[in-house]
Amino acid sequence: MTAAKSLEEVRGAVVRIVGTGTFADPLSGVQANVPGSGSGFVIDSSGLAITNNHVVTGAALLDVYVANEERPRNARVVAVSECSDLAVIDIDGADLPYLEWYDAEITAGMSIFAAGFPLGDSEYTVLDGIVSKEDAGGETSWSSVDSVIEHSADTLPGNSGGPIITSEGKIVAVNFAGNDLGQSFAIGIDVARPVVDQLRNGIDVNTIGINGEALYDGDVSGIWVYSVQSGSPADVAGMQAGDLLISMESIVLATDGTMSDYCDILRSHQATDTLAIEIYRADSDEILEGQLNGRALEVVTSFETQFNDVVGDDATGFEYTEYQTITDDSGLISVSVPVEWSDVNGAAWNSDLVSGVNEEIGWGLSAAPDLAAWNAGWGTPGVFIGASPLITATVAETLDLYDFTGQCSYDGRYDYDDGVYVGLYDLYVDCGPELSLFFNVIAAPADREWLASVQIVALTDADLTAADEVFNTFLVADVAG
Repeated sequence: MTAAKSLEEVRGAVVRIVGTGTFADPLSGVQANVPGSGSGFVIDSSGLAITNNHVVTGAALLDVYVANEERPRNARVVAVSECSDLAVIDIDGADLPYLEWYDAEITAGMSIFAAGFPLGDSEYTVLDGIVSKEDAGGETSWSSVDSVIEHSADTLPGNSGGPIITSEGKIVAVNFAGNDLGQSFAIGIDVARPVVDQLRNGIDVNTIGINGEALYDGDVSGIWVYSVQSGSPADVAGMQAGDLLISMESIVLATDGTMSDYCDILRSHQATDTLAIEIYRADSDEILEGQLNGRALEVVTSFETQFNDVVGDDATGFEYTEYQTITDDSGLISVSVPVEWSDVNGAAWNSDLVSGVNEEIGWGLSAAPDLAAWNAGWGTPGVFIGASPLITATVAETLDLYDFTGQCSYDGRYDYDDGVYVGLYDLYVDCGPELSLFFNVIAAPADREWLASVQIVALTDADLTAADEVFNTFLVADVAG
């Protein structure tokens, strides 16, 4: 089979793609066995075809309709690029009509045609237009392309992945976006072709295996995961459809509503590099941390996420904007606290937890805006951290020795995991006339060389944020040594 030489011959090389899978939409929730459609086009008579990443990634089944055939052919994904929104698939069969690349410069004003299957209609459609801009910005909520062309052909959903062609049937660009202003955009050959050359050889480019979109609502940002490709780094790490990828390598993602930061990180690393990730899972209202190509996702305690509707309203909207690292007098305990918690005491930990008599049992560190006020009541935020190698009781047994029900209402006992230390914590609410929250945590390292007691009083959302900072940063050296 030879390449298309005219606009009429293009028709046989443009395909309609129907991908069926389970996808999670931020508005409608999880939708099982949902079919989605897009377009694509064959670039090799063996059945290799180009489409968009967002058309195929996460689909469990791909049905491809070729030419005038009524029955679909199966296809498999060869490789994808999330950031370039490109994918190469291999369609069952051989000796298929195909398209070749345009080999001249793309210029504004040149005539082009958009071919495909808009709105999932089985009727093939060709729309004419011109290249209106040779070099437009390619940052979107679902991709990050260095540059794209803008054209005037009227495209609709379903045209995604279809070709932009000349009257001689040559590939000018890969269609991928349109907006409410009537503007249409496509990935030009200068950007698309080098990526496709890698994809057709089975090499994924700038991808972790998700079909995602950047979300930003003014308060929360991240990459919403519509679906996950089986066996991909994202899947192995434990990511699921409906997760929000909040950060990668400690960089908060999508703060500008685009995939730019996410893709810049991927472009700065090899596909096999270990990358730290943080996930918010809405179904269980949990924060998970882990690594791509490394440690699987695990739930970590986030007091800001879990309890921001429990503390009283803070009409001032105050936030802690600067933190400092403090240590106890021995230098064994360190933690990051708001600079406003400037009253610090690093003296030894005295307690009756070991023998029933108040005595020195380990190392201690306290911080608050006013420690005297913090110790005397419930109207001042602050933290106490104690670590002792002398406590032999279990985490639960140690926690049972505390009782604050005379001053607070007991809310319950919860698992604690900050990614380094694990244990339990009791939550007390409505403490004192200020109705504060009080977290009483008992945790230990994996080797159980010591137990730590961490106590935090929180009055506002800002204090909950500070609590998360405390639990993300507090470290205890080898106190047994």
